[in-house]
Amino acid sequence: MKISTRGRYGLMLLVDLAQNDSGHPISLKAVAERQGLSEHYLEQLIAPLRNAGLVRSIRGAYGGYVLAKSSGEMTVEQVLSLLEGPVTIVDEDLDDGFEPLWDRLRNAIQEVLSGVTIQDLSEMRIHQDGSYMYYI
Repeated sequence: MKISTRGRYGLMLLVDLAQNDSGHPISLKAVAERQGLSEHYLEQLIAPLRNAGLVRSIRGAYGGYVLAKSSGEMTVEQVLSLLEGPVTIVDEDLDDGFEPLWDRLRNAIQEVLSGVTIQDLSEMRIHQDGSYMYYI
């Protein structure tokens, strides 16, 4: 399983919102600048996050986005499933006799991803250069 930029940047977006939560909405431009990401790409990621009830949009001159629920309630598995689709190890229609192994592997990955929250990620170490290091 390879996690694309869609999943990684979605996690970075949510972590940034969690770490910079001051009670005021945060613009995607501010997130993009802090994280070194494309604002246009973040605009594509925010819609499914909003539709799933993970973020809320605030309109107006000082509008932006806030987390819709506590960062401790959002799991990495929830976000990645939303942005990447379900965890798959091999093609579902593959009949190679190793299905029990693939099932165990998929379940182990889901268990790890379900055990890590956005809050956990936001509390991870910061590199000396000021960039964040995310461990899952």
